[in-house]
Amino acid sequence: MIEKCKITASAISDLEALNANTISSTISNFEDLNVARLIITDHSGKAIYDSNSIDTIVKKYVLFPEIIKSLAGNDVFYWNYANGIMHSTASTPVYSYGTLIGSVYMAEYDQAQGTLFAILQDNIFTISVILEIIVIFYSIIFSNIYSRRLKRILTSIRTVRRGDYTHKVAVGGRDELSELGEEFNDLTHRLRISDEKRTRFVSDASHELKTPLASIKLLTDSILQNNMDMETAREFVSDIGNEADRLNRLSEKLLTLSRIDAQSENTSEATFIAPILNRVVRMLQNNANEKNIEIIKDIQLDSPVLISEDDLHQVIFNLAENGIKYNQEYGSLRIILTREDGNAVVRFIDSGRGIPEESIEHIFERFYRVDKARARSTGGSGLGLSIVRNIVER
Repeated sequence: MIEKCKITASAISDLEALNANTISSTISNFEDLNVARLIITDHSGKAIYDSNSIDTIVKKYVLFPEIIKSLAGNDVFYWNYANGIMHSTASTPVYSYGTLIGSVYMAEYDQAQGTLFAILQDNIFTISVILEIIVIFYSIIFSNIYSRRLKRILTSIRTVRRGDYTHKVAVGGRDELSELGEEFNDLTHRLRISDEKRTRFVSDASHELKTPLASIKLLTDSILQNNMDMETAREFVSDIGNEADRLNRLSEKLLTLSRIDAQSENTSEATFIAPILNRVVRMLQNNANEKNIEIIKDIQLDSPVLISEDDLHQVIFNLAENGIKYNQEYGSLRIILTREDGNAVVRFIDSGRGIPEESIEHIFERFYRVDKARARSTGGSGLGLSIVRNIVER
């Protein structure tokens, strides 16, 4: 409509006299103007021409917003839709030799476009309703699926809480709930392993504690029930003392393991290895002399490590004592201290018969002993290497 207004404005701008007759003559030449109403005003806003002859406003001031804005030099176009009809209005200024002499106003009522717009509006509404129904439908489905999967996890948690660590949850999918299910299954697997270790530990500890207690009970019964000479009684009492010492060592190691497992705070400090190593060798020198074992120290490079002095002493003492205890007579124990790739490394190399290959993966298990008969004769409990590993890992 703006183009129609500009064409009309261009046609009447060339008129010598701007009045109803000249404008009507000019307008009659436009066959395809096809507007509902055409109003032409002078520069003051007074209507000169009105295509509506029934309710004409000629010689009256027209205060339409479009005309007011066009007389200010603006091209104006408005449209709105109501009751199935598209209503459009436009106005443009008329210039003659650069001087504003009036304005052209057009109004158009297009029922066809209105009907098309109404159909489009109905289609959009229908599509929106359908989409909303689909969204609600799938939301309910996904909500139910999510709820069922979440309930499955909660049920599994309650099952595990009752002590069934073999239970696994099958969630499926690749979202956060599936990751939660995998983490839950991994946690139950660890709990099951931990529970099995705890059960085995209690069983093994009970068995190990029971053995010296049974020996002490048997020896004391023998003393009480038999008339024996003083020398024999002294031997029995000595055996009771040995069993008591063995029981005491076992208790101390169990307490050490309990302390290591329960310790959550980091009590490490910067401790040099060489002084602890020298002290342990001095303490075990008599044990080595009894079996004619030569201890060779090879301190290549000492360095501080983050560990408490007591824990470091226990690690070195246990490994060095094993190197002597399970060595052969007239053998050797070589201890090497060095640094490799930023780590402090202590190696214990003895001339003993070694550990069978099938037993190597079990040597750090609690109460595991390669040769139970030999371990019992040497006072071994199967806890030393487990303590060493726990300390080093922590």
